[in-house]
Formats: sequence, structure tokens, C-alpha cells
Amino acid sequence: MRRRRKGLGKKGSLQDIMFVIGIVLFFGVVVLFGYRVASAYDDNIQGMAIIPQEAKDSSSTLTGHYSGIVDNMFIVLTVGLCIATLILAAMVRVHVIFVPIFFIIWIITIFVAGIASDIYQSVAANSQLAGYAGNLTFISLVLEYLPLFIGIFGIILMVVMYKIWSME
Repeated sequence: MRRRRKGLGKKGSLQDIMFVIGIVLFFGVVVLFGYRVASAYDDNIQGMAIIPQEAKDSSSTLTGHYSGIVDNMFIVLTVGLCIATLILAAMVRVHVIFVPIFFIIWIITIFVAGIASDIYQSVAANSQLAGYAGNLTFISLVLEYLPLFIGIFGIILMVVMYKIWSME
């Protein structure tokens, strides 16, 4: 009787890539709207005569740093989710006979990533949000080329998932 290794019940698959697509799209759109709200709030504070100058300066500083901090946080989130997916994929033992099925679902996943990319681009192209989207460099870049990134990441995931079978 063969002893089962701990952690074989964990999953890392194309389903997790779909999860990454959803989280990245949701985070990108929420950050874009949040940036718009923070800028509108700063504009209102700047227009009030009752607010002290120190508070106005602080509000402008916070709004100025918003795009850089959240943009870099987006990269950390995206890379972290991808690394977690690869670690989970390394725990799964999948027979190589399933590679054609993986490949077909991978193409569908790239198509879904294209839809997600188009959703963000249409939101960012809105006349009220276009200026803010231009300041969110990494978010706009990653979500614009999301199908390419997901395609490359899917190949890496396939290598990680199916390499365990050939090693044992």
C-alpha cells in the first residue's frame, strides 16, 4: 500500500488562473474608481476656506502619492497571486495525458483574459476616468496585456503541473 503524501489534495490549475484574472480586474477597476473619488475629495477640500492650509497640503500629498503606492501594490498583488498559484500547482500530481485538455482550457482562459482586458480598457477610456487611468501605469499596462501575461503564465503553470509526473 502506497502512502499518500500530505498536500496532494491542494490544487493549482487553470481554475486558479481564472481566479487571478477576476481579482486583478476587480482590483484594477476599484483602484481606478477609488483614485477618482480621492481626487474629487481633494478638490472639495482645496475649495473650502474653513479648512486650514496644513490639511489642504496633507490632502494634496496623499492624493499625489495614491497612484504610485497603489500602482506598485497592484504589481505585488499580481505577482503574489501568480507565485501562490505556481506553488499550489507544484503540489498536484497530474498525468501527462491531460495536457490536451489543459491546452484547450488554456485557450479559453486566454479568451476570458481578453474579455477582462477589454472591460478594463472600456472603463479606463471613459472621459471622466481616462486621466486617472493614465497615472496608474502598471495597472493599465498589466490589464492591457492581460491575455499575453495569462498565456505565458499558463505555459509556466503547465510545465510546473506536468513536470512532477515525469520526475516520479
